[in-house]
Amino acid sequence: MTSPFRTGEVVVRREILDDREWLVYPVRVAADDGRVLAVYLAHGTPLTFGRGDFRWGLHPWIAFEHLWRSSGVLQLQRPGEGYAVWARWEEGALREWYVNFQAPFVRTDRGFDTLDHELDLIIPGDGSPYRWKDVDHFEERVRAGGFTAAEERGVRAAASRVVDLIERGACWWERWREWRAPAGWDVPAPVALRRDPPLTMR
Repeated sequence: MTSPFRTGEVVVRREILDDREWLVYPVRVAADDGRVLAVYLAHGTPLTFGRGDFRWGLHPWIAFEHLWRSSGVLQLQRPGEGYAVWARWEEGALREWYVNFQAPFVRTDRGFDTLDHELDLIIPGDGSPYRWKDVDHFEERVRAGGFTAAEERGVRAAASRVVDLIERGACWWERWREWRAPAGWDVPAPVALRRDPPLTMR
């Protein structure tokens, strides 16, 4: 059994594409209780990008300043699930829940790995109807052969599960609505790409 991360601990979130690091950045652990891994991505966090040839090309954010410029977000993910729910606040109130469809996270000796799967869903914090985002990007990636058949099925299945949760009023992430980053959680230091052998699982 893997040991949980400690609250307040800085760990590394990596997006792995073609068995290589595509995007890497540090996050701080808000909770890790076996049911949910909650991490905080602070405003101004440095982003590190992989270089070279990837089947999807370089990460699209590489064209911008290599810092997280949006306000801080809480990223909530559950073991085995093909999505994470990001909480975004504005002027002290929850602006939206941003559902990021991604590969189920895999723990490493210094954090966890995943991969963004293009598709997103936005749930306004005021209870307005949800709306899809980047559907065209996802479908184009499917048409171009960027996903395996299993990956495509996994994304569509995860999307169906999230919609079912919303429509049943069973949004497990709502219990995090009032969470705020503790004072003193400064911006973590940059993370270098790791070039040594594969990480040991915790």
